[in-house]
Amino acid sequence: MSLLKLTLSISTCLLVSVTFAQDAPTSKYNQHEAFPAVFYPADGTLLRGGNGAPGPEYWQNRADYNLNVTLDTANHTVSGTTVITYTNNSPDGLAFLWLQLDQNIYREESRGHATAAVDNDNPRNKTFTNGDEIKSVYIVRNGKSEAADYLVTDTRMQIRLKDTLPANGARLQIKIAYAFKIPEFGNDRMGRKLYKEGWIYEIAQWYPRMEVYDDVSGWNTIPYLGAGEFYLEYGDFDYTVTAPANMVVVGSGELLNPVEVYAPVVQQRLAAARNSDKTLMIKDSADLSDKSLYPAKANLTWHFYTPNARDVSWAASKAFMWDAARINLPSGKKALAQSVYPVEAKGQDAWGRSTEYVKNCIELYSGQWFEYTYKVATNVGGTVGGMEYPGIVFCGTDNKGAGLWGVANHEFGHNWFPMVVGSNERKYAWMDEGFNNFINKVDTRVFNKGEYWQPADVQQKALDIFTDDADEIMTTPDVIQGRYLGNAAYDKPEQGLTILREQILGENRFDYAFRTYIKRWAFKHPTPWDFFHTIDNAAGEDLSWFWHEWFFTNWKLDQAVTAIDYVDNDATKGSLITIANNEGMALPVTVEVKEDNGKVSRINLPAEVWQRGGEWTFAFKSASRLVYATVNPDHVLPDINPGNNALSAIKMDSSATAATVLKHYFDAIGGEDKVKAIKDLTVTLADTLDGTIFKKVNQYKMRDKFLQVITRLDPNTVTFHLSIDGDSLTLVQQGKTQHRIIEPAGKARFKLFPELDFAQQGDTMQLDDKYHIIDGAPAYLITVNQPDGIKVKYFYDQQTGLKVQQYVDRPDVTHLAFSDYRVIDAGVKIPFTQQDIRGSATITYKVTSAAANTNLPDDVFK
Repeated sequence: MSLLKLTLSISTCLLVSVTFAQDAPTSKYNQHEAFPAVFYPADGTLLRGGNGAPGPEYWQNRADYNLNVTLDTANHTVSGTTVITYTNNSPDGLAFLWLQLDQNIYREESRGHATAAVDNDNPRNKTFTNGDEIKSVYIVRNGKSEAADYLVTDTRMQIRLKDTLPANGARLQIKIAYAFKIPEFGNDRMGRKLYKEGWIYEIAQWYPRMEVYDDVSGWNTIPYLGAGEFYLEYGDFDYTVTAPANMVVVGSGELLNPVEVYAPVVQQRLAAARNSDKTLMIKDSADLSDKSLYPAKANLTWHFYTPNARDVSWAASKAFMWDAARINLPSGKKALAQSVYPVEAKGQDAWGRSTEYVKNCIELYSGQWFEYTYKVATNVGGTVGGMEYPGIVFCGTDNKGAGLWGVANHEFGHNWFPMVVGSNERKYAWMDEGFNNFINKVDTRVFNKGEYWQPADVQQKALDIFTDDADEIMTTPDVIQGRYLGNAAYDKPEQGLTILREQILGENRFDYAFRTYIKRWAFKHPTPWDFFHTIDNAAGEDLSWFWHEWFFTNWKLDQAVTAIDYVDNDATKGSLITIANNEGMALPVTVEVKEDNGKVSRINLPAEVWQRGGEWTFAFKSASRLVYATVNPDHVLPDINPGNNALSAIKMDSSATAATVLKHYFDAIGGEDKVKAIKDLTVTLADTLDGTIFKKVNQYKMRDKFLQVITRLDPNTVTFHLSIDGDSLTLVQQGKTQHRIIEPAGKARFKLFPELDFAQQGDTMQLDDKYHIIDGAPAYLITVNQPDGIKVKYFYDQQTGLKVQQYVDRPDVTHLAFSDYRVIDAGVKIPFTQQDIRGSATITYKVTSAAANTNLPDDVFK
């Protein structure tokens, strides 16, 4: 800093009068660690450029497959042959080859079983098969076939070649005869289930396939343990499935012989669907027993072809209903969206809309990112909850409404990551799951004018995702703690991309860079560094600081407003607002400022304000005194400590006490006498979650009896039953009943008017000496300290006196938020909108009815 600047800075400070401040915690922030000078491990090469693009000497090997198998429905087996044409485009001669035998994970002696926790309720840990039963392995070179020298190790097979496979384009063929029994529970990636009209088979990881040989690790031979998914070579797939003629068989790619396997009426219906933007039935429930809808043969062979793919899968059943519609692609090309599912899943509130979802998500992804590359997109309803393959996905039949849209949209999003952009899922789950979650959110915001869109409260999720023991995103999937896999692989990467798009780069710059990444690495094998470099270069921003903190650390974010100052104690001359960064992570800052004249302003500061340290003061051109300043006003950043986000510039009324705040509250809701006159109260509330309606009935008998029953409608099922009688609590949930003594802190949560008991049982009340900002308005905070050390916090709006929030000061107890107060028959106001907030989950209930003093009997609460 120059001497002149330093002098001016000191002079300015002398004109400032500090008027409002709050204590800041000891900062963990270190700008030298947050903005490292060196992040990238190496310079670019001719294989992978420093700009993130494949270099001029980039190569990858190729595997083309010819597969012919038979489905035996009597024994639930698949048997047949695979012929792999393997091309070695690498600069290395290969003395041995590695293949994947994924079915071996279902053997009892598999590493996947040995490394599964004993409390894991995955059915794979309870049923086993013999895995891939290899009958023969041959190498075919120059027209000559000879038995291969091979060794099977868990889910891998090594073939030791007599003669090295030369570099730079040499090829050979591998012919394998094999069989396997189809597991009922295939690690939620495949399986079979008996429905009303027959078995549904979802077949995946069904053929021996090549491991990837690349320029990064050579052979990628991480065993298949379950959490880590797949890393596969690209090639053409020509395959056939022979199965009973009364089945519908669907698979990746295009069916080449429809005339041989479909009756004329089915062909006509399919032709109509290919020209229809509306879903048309190909096979309805009434058609399932109609023998005229398939050729009069015992068995048929379905022949599929998929070019330039990394995998193929298929499904078969005589129980399939079937519908379809046209997909319109940006280039003018057309594709077919179709769904197959059992009668148990039919209906417009369920799988009857599946094809609509498939069509729309693929059209949206194609327009936004990269055009869909397959001729058919098939959604299969069966036992698999959600799994993706090129051109075909498996989704659970119990999904409906928003749930079905969510899983179908997610699984088809995988056709971009990792089906088109072929990242290594065994090592970097976030490069497919996180990227996919991100594009899912972009898609859902647009689909059907936001029918299922719910804005995310990132701040609310922060304590779930940014825990002390969190695994970094850059962790191998099988190493990530089971309970944290969803965060590290899905949620945190998606949050990061969203923050990049919306808070750092802006949509235009981010979208261009992201499309550049997809285009560069379509049908290739990018590493994380290729992604980082591409975004940096295409967006024109050095984001090394962001990649480092977000993907390689478990640092947290805690932004705070620490002081509001006025120049010469005159707000019209301007204000100085001081913010702090108390944790390791640095991100941009949005500050909302409200002035006494009612004006609300936003100030956006880049992350670079933290390059000089963990505190920053900026000038604000105020015209009147400030009401408050708050950071992260829209909750778009994962701030773990929202309690210090806002600072009120209104001086607390010196006459205010806990007693006066409570009197204001009681007066606001109708008066303490009227509240005490309520002997019992029944409140019915409702909420819709993922298309399912939940009804919650709360019954109170003053002051120590409470009953809560939550019922899921259609079907009418009680999902939660809680009763409190004095100090006794009974909970019935998921068929289990618990009895225990309830602690005072827990009991306070279930009282509609806990304020009546604040002076009871040795509790002490404390009014905070400053206002807190709740939903943009100042609020009083009363903390009730219980004898057991538990603190319960109650927030009351400074103007209205109404209670707006209540929670126990610990993370495992649900926070409550209240709004929309209305008068009920007792002459008392209660909140008609009530939010239950726990971790990242928020349920918003609306009151549908309320009745007081109905003489509820005590037996209700037993």
